[in-house]
Amino acid sequence: MSLMYGKNLAKWVVLGLAAAGAALSGCATNAPRTTVVAEGVTRVELGSVKVTMLRDGAGSRVLDANFVRNAALADVQADLKAAGQPTDKLEVPYTTPVVDIGGQRVLFDTGNGEFGGASAGKLLENMLKAGIDPQSITAVVISHFHGDHINGLRNKAGAVAFPNAKIYVPNPEWNWWMDEARYAATPEASRGGLNTARRVFTPMADKVIRFEPGKEVLPGVRSIAAFGHTPGHTVFMIEGGAKKLLYWADTTNVAMFVRNPDWAVSFDMNAEEARATRRRIAELAIAENALVAGFHLPGSAIGTLSVRDKGYDFTPLQ
Repeated sequence: MSLMYGKNLAKWVVLGLAAAGAALSGCATNAPRTTVVAEGVTRVELGSVKVTMLRDGAGSRVLDANFVRNAALADVQADLKAAGQPTDKLEVPYTTPVVDIGGQRVLFDTGNGEFGGASAGKLLENMLKAGIDPQSITAVVISHFHGDHINGLRNKAGAVAFPNAKIYVPNPEWNWWMDEARYAATPEASRGGLNTARRVFTPMADKVIRFEPGKEVLPGVRSIAAFGHTPGHTVFMIEGGAKKLLYWADTTNVAMFVRNPDWAVSFDMNAEEARATRRRIAELAIAENALVAGFHLPGSAIGTLSVRDKGYDFTPLQ
C-alpha cells in the first residue's frame, strides 16, 4: 500500500467516523428527553412542546369471565401471566398529561378528584410535585365523560379545581350524557354516569366550549373521533414539537387491549365500534410516528407503539 493511499484511507476513516458521530448526535437530539421529577411525575421534552405526565393513582378490580366479552377467562389470564401481571385482578393506572404548547398550559382529562378510591385522586398532589400551579392551567380538554376523567374538575364542595382554565368537551359526548330525554328514560338505578356528568358540568354549562371531533381545539391540538368506548370519545394529536404526541385517552382501557385490540371489554359502551377504533387509532399513531400517551397505560404512560403479532406493543419512555 502506497503512503499516499494510506493517508487517504486514514482521512476517509476519520471523515466517516465524524459523519457517524454527527448522525448519532442528531438522533440523540431528536430522541425524547425524559426526566422523572418525582414519584408519579415524568416530564418529556419535545422541543417547543413540553409534556408532564401526572399519575392520578390507580384502581383495581377482580378479574372475572365478564370482563372480556369475547375471550375465554383462561386466555385472558394467560395473557396477563405472560406480561408478568396478576391473573386474579386487574391493576388500572390513571395518568393525565399536562402539555405546554404555544403559550397554553393544557390539561387533558382531570382524574378522579375526591370521588375515587383511596389510591386515586392524586392529580393535584402530583401537580404540585411537578411545580405546576393549578391556577396556571389555561385549558382543560376532556376526552369523554366517564367519572375518572371528569370528577377532578370540581371537588365535593363544588369548587372548581382549575379556575383560570377554559373547558373543552366533544359535542357528541355532551349531547349523549346531557340529553334530558335519555335521562328521563333511564331507570334511576342506572343513572350513575348521567348523574356524574350533570353534577360536574351543570353549574358551569354556560362556560363549557363544545367542539366537533376532527377540528383543531387549540393551536397545535387536533381532535380525532375515536367513538366506541363512549358515544363521543375523542383523542388528540399534539403537533408542533420535535415529535408528535397522540393522547389516546381510553382507546385502550388497560395494556392487555394494546396487545389484544380485538378483545371486547365490558367498559366499552359499543364494543364493536371500540374494537375498530383501537386498530384505527393505533395504526394512525404508527403511521405518523407519534408518541402515545394514554390514561390507563402502564409506567410513565407515554411511550412508543409498535406492531406485535396480531396486536401492538406499548413501550413506556423511561
